[in-house]
Amino acid sequence: MHNFKDLKVWQKAIDLAVDVYQAMSLLPIDEKYGLISQIKRCTVSISSNIAEGAGRNTDLQFKHFLNISQGSAFELETQLIISNKLGLINDVVAKHLIDQTTEIQKMIYALERKLIKN
Repeated sequence: MHNFKDLKVWQKAIDLAVDVYQAMSLLPIDEKYGLISQIKRCTVSISSNIAEGAGRNTDLQFKHFLNISQGSAFELETQLIISNKLGLINDVVAKHLIDQTTEIQKMIYALERKLIKN
């Protein structure tokens, strides 16, 4: 079992979720139940699945939840690109959030590799 709060990737995923929520608060209310809702769900899923996997008994189970987290990170990246192309978020905000997401994707991949070697 791993202490998820000590994992840098979890900490960065929490920071990303906060930044995403702040960015989504600026979007039009008519997107509240569409893209905004989907973006919020997948951004929370990243850190949540890291935490859930860290609490499992084996590295194999942890890796499974990291895979889910990674999928959510790629889903978030896609939704941020769509939001930017629709003009819902500007280029600066989109780049910042996508850069954070990409960093987390790389960190999850590295952690998965580390678990496989153990």
